[in-house]
Amino acid sequence: MISMTASKEELVKRAESQMKSSLGDNTWTDPQKLALTCRILFEGGHDSGLAGQITSRGEQSGTYYTQRLGLGFDEISAGNLLLVDEDLNVLEGTGMPNPANRFHSWVYRTREDVNCIIHTHPPHIAALSMLEIPLEVSHMDMCPLFEDCAFLKEWPGVPVGNEEGEIISGALGDKKAILLSHHGQLIAGASIEEACVLAMLIERAAKLQLLAMSAGEIKPIPEKLGREAHDWISTPKRHGAAFNYYTRRTLARHHDCLS
Repeated sequence: MISMTASKEELVKRAESQMKSSLGDNTWTDPQKLALTCRILFEGGHDSGLAGQITSRGEQSGTYYTQRLGLGFDEISAGNLLLVDEDLNVLEGTGMPNPANRFHSWVYRTREDVNCIIHTHPPHIAALSMLEIPLEVSHMDMCPLFEDCAFLKEWPGVPVGNEEGEIISGALGDKKAILLSHHGQLIAGASIEEACVLAMLIERAAKLQLLAMSAGEIKPIPEKLGREAHDWISTPKRHGAAFNYYTRRTLARHHDCLS
């Protein structure tokens, strides 16, 4: 049993190599993945009436897909998405986008590495935001957000103006996520899969934080180990595998979203 004498570094590299060859990629189009994300987040408690926007970059620079205003997350399909430009003019599809999509344009402009943005108001994130305190990552499962979640304490109001876009994109910086006081959360993902998985994770993280706070004082995890767990979990293959799992679970109830 050679592996029983191997170092942790060697075992990590071996596992990562195995994941690359064993975990398959999906073949859905970006609009299909975006529609799946809407349904996954609906099942995950992220719906808040018509609030929240989920977007992904289009093929042409300065364009992105988003849902039509008036439809809930559980009504979004690949076929009813809109393709809009940075000024929210509709290029493809019927209807209008949510005017709050404007701050997505600011994030896409400042972050070339971002290909999908998810902004929602799920209950535990919303409750935590009312306390004006940042997200505390103190559990291994939540470590994809370790040192990767910004915090905006001052609420700038409804995000329909350019001012809010500048403030939110500036506060996000180079992080993958941000907790917005008195508002909700935003995920800035390199892929639709990553954004979806982190959106599910940040709501669970807020729920755990509120539970822990009700019982006592949250104890921090060592920074070195937090970073190690962040890098171990936060890989495209693992995000893809988690997204595929959420999709299998969701399609049983939402088989209509792919068309």
